[in-house]
Amino acid sequence: MTPKSSFPILLSAAKRRICLLLCFLNVLYFFYLPCASAASGRVECNSVPSKILARPVPYCVLLPPSFDADKTRRYPILYFLHGLGDNEQTFLHTGGWNLVEDLREKGQLKDFLIATPGGAASFYINSRDGKVRYEDFLLQEFFPFIERHYRARPGRANRAISGISMGGYGALHLAFAHPQLFSSVSAHSAALIEKLPLFLAGSAGTPGRARVLGGVFGVPPDPAFWERNSPLTLARTASLYGLRIYFDCGSEDDYGFDAGAVGLDKILSSRKIPHEFHLYPGRHDWSYFASHLEASLSFHSALFP
Repeated sequence: MTPKSSFPILLSAAKRRICLLLCFLNVLYFFYLPCASAASGRVECNSVPSKILARPVPYCVLLPPSFDADKTRRYPILYFLHGLGDNEQTFLHTGGWNLVEDLREKGQLKDFLIATPGGAASFYINSRDGKVRYEDFLLQEFFPFIERHYRARPGRANRAISGISMGGYGALHLAFAHPQLFSSVSAHSAALIEKLPLFLAGSAGTPGRARVLGGVFGVPPDPAFWERNSPLTLARTASLYGLRIYFDCGSEDDYGFDAGAVGLDKILSSRKIPHEFHLYPGRHDWSYFASHLEASLSFHSALFP
């Protein structure tokens, strides 16, 4: 039991501690909380009206913390293309946004825009039958719209593209077909297929795989059309010098895309085109993508002016 004589002294000490705690909380309120708020960016999701596709196309843009604070500042931009079965919000809902925020808080990521268009099952190219001209939409409508509305810096040095699976195919296709537009490209587990007939006869069965590709590449899929648009084909002849390239794939990829990734590595190496390639343990799933997403974000961030 505490002696009566010492109780006033203990109470005074407790009061002092409370006062110090309140002062400390005030310091946090006036100094730390505004900083924490300023360190958070925001996401804007909307749609782009498209004459080429005859429909609005949904998109999201991840805006850095400084975007609203400085209305005159312009930013580099990374276009991030989702995989088959996903949509423009996939990057947000699978931890990509949290990763971006964490890296920025640690000072490991520059301020740049990340735009994610809804690509449906387009593979981000013009379909064989000409009915869905998604590549034309990106080049003629989407890129200009986003860069005009969100204060993107002009020029190749400030524009990069990345993607996962189908989006990795799209990113590599677009960068290799239009290297004058992009300073860098990255892809995780890109849908790279060296020989389409063998892929269609794979373990998943021809009907299923043909149906997935049919809307874009024809029914049955046209091997010649696939070949013309394949990043592997484009990599053999495109003028890629000056384009920075990163790609990786899981060594146990469920669709055998690791063989296509190795093939792309060999093509670029034979042409002595600098690139970074990794074959990591892993399958074709979000566990693999999430564990390597930081690498591509850091890759592009380091190259932006």
